[in-house]
Amino acid sequence: MTSTPYTVADVMTTQVIAVTPDTGFKDIAAAMERWKVTALPVLEGEGRVVGVVSEADLLPKEEFHDHHPGLVEQMRRLGDTAKAGSTRAENLMTTPAVTIRPDATLPQAARLMADRHIKRLPVVDANGTLKGIVSRADLLKVFLRSDEDLTAEIRQSVVERLFPLSHDAVKVTVSQGVATLTGNVRDRTLIPMAERLTHAVEGIVDVRCRLEARPRP
Repeated sequence: MTSTPYTVADVMTTQVIAVTPDTGFKDIAAAMERWKVTALPVLEGEGRVVGVVSEADLLPKEEFHDHHPGLVEQMRRLGDTAKAGSTRAENLMTTPAVTIRPDATLPQAARLMADRHIKRLPVVDANGTLKGIVSRADLLKVFLRSDEDLTAEIRQSVVERLFPLSHDAVKVTVSQGVATLTGNVRDRTLIPMAERLTHAVEGIVDVRCRLEARPRP
């Protein structure tokens, strides 16, 4: 349990299947099928990521297998037609690879995936060396946290910090990831902040804030 935001390093897969620039087309396709992945990082040297080869990069070979595009189509789809005639990862891969650092937050990773319309990101250090890979499924792992764990974190990192004098009067319950805060607190102005901070706890699906301020004597 921690109030520190989860990072990519917390959820990424560290055992990554990768290929080299000279890996052949059939070996790439076989690796994707064997390991049930849709994309593979391409590494050179001591593990530096130079690109990513995906199913989308392989499909032009099938698309143009029995179809010979005319000059106009070749010019319009220059990249795809070039890949259709390629046999090695270095000519098939998308480069530069879209990568992310291990210390990036999960929302940052999610936004990058959404913006670039990709399903997974190689995780690299400052030198571009592969450290892992993070997928959409990995980002959802935080929602597997137990209700008990979430309840304890909300109480410790939100309620006890915001309401040191009245935290005993606040009840925190979490059911299926939905947090409910009930009770009376001394400072009405802190109630909206309590709701926002509870929303920010990794793994929380929704928040029902029913806190009220105690009447002043």
